Amino acid sequence: MRWFYRCPGCGAEYAMEPDRYLCDPCAARQRADRPLEGVLECAWDGKFDGGPDDVPLPVAREFLPPLPVGNTPLWEPNRLREETGFPRLFFKDDTCEPTGSFKDRASYLVAGFAKERGITEIALASTGNAASSMSGIGAAAGLKITVFLPKKAPVAKRVQVLQYGAELREVDGTYDVAFDQSLAYSKATGVLSRNTAYNPLTIEGKKTVSFEMVRDLAHAREHEAKRSGHLAELPKKDYVSPDHVFVPVGDGVIIAGVYKGFEDLVKLGRIQKVPTIWCCQAEGSSAIARAMAEGGFGKPVASDTIADSISVDVPRNGAHALSKLTKYKGKAVVVTDAEILAAQKELAAKSGLFSEPSSCASWAGFQKVKNSLRPDETIVVMLTGSGLKDIAGALKGLGL
Repeated sequence: MRWFYRCPGCGAEYAMEPDRYLCDPCAARQRADRPLEGVLECAWDGKFDGGPDDVPLPVAREFLPPLPVGNTPLWEPNRLREETGFPRLFFKDDTCEPTGSFKDRASYLVAGFAKERGITEIALASTGNAASSMSGIGAAAGLKITVFLPKKAPVAKRVQVLQYGAELREVDGTYDVAFDQSLAYSKATGVLSRNTAYNPLTIEGKKTVSFEMVRDLAHAREHEAKRSGHLAELPKKDYVSPDHVFVPVGDGVIIAGVYKGFEDLVKLGRIQKVPTIWCCQAEGSSAIARAMAEGGFGKPVASDTIADSISVDVPRNGAHALSKLTKYKGKAVVVTDAEILAAQKELAAKSGLFSEPSSCASWAGFQKVKNSLRPDETIVVMLTGSGLKDIAGALKGLGL
């Protein structure tokens, strides 16, 4: 099995080297204040020799940090199933990752790559979750982590960074400013950049969630058949693909990772097609949804939303994510801050899952479009960050 980087835009291939981030000819087209051009994907050819539930990854498992990343619960929210009329509604709960967010999936693979290549320091920019994630995963792996974080990031996420022992460099400005400062630092020092989208491994690590969905949906189908006494009637198909997946989206890397996972599952023959993916964005940070409606990205609009983890002016992976959404006929839904906070409260009060505002954009998005979906379809709503990461946001939703 051979691993390499491939540009989905022009098809160019590159060796997986620490200083390779973008496709050279495509990156040369980069314009100011626009999403990254030349974003690369991890690709493989040859035979995958893993087990029936294994995920093909470009890092040998012995180099991955000793933390229980991934394999998060796929919840069956009975109360909300009854209230919404969707008996096959599921929550993919990444709030229980080691550092409390979905970003651990990317940090885990980046850290493993660093250990495999003898790299000792990783730098990145973040709105908060990627910073705390890389700091915690880096601590387990024995890596130095340097974080560029906007001063307005939630206190809990800054505390996590410091508790994990990372170097925190606070930035006067937005995530976009932090991204540029982080990139300048990496280029000047030669350390590995974990900047989201810029490093292809950040997309690849996140694809693991799609593999878990189809595996666990198959298990759920078996349990349901046992309860109903119809186990013998089950088809022999081993995996179950969801019909719809709702994803909270900021810079577009999570949704690209979800797509990459389903693409690999199709390649492996485990499922037949990529499901409908919903790009759920806050009204105050909806560049990708606007680009879907307008056919491309225009001038950036300053972000303004309570959902800090999906708040970006320029979605760095926007062009790549848009190409996936277009190719597979994905859809977008935009929700207000009020809808996000209402979704956060409802989710906690009726399922027991406390997610941060950005994470709840996916539940708000499902609620907004559910009348256009069939009740017999399998729905997965992704919850990507713990509510304990942003208590101030939750307090606003409670009117306190």
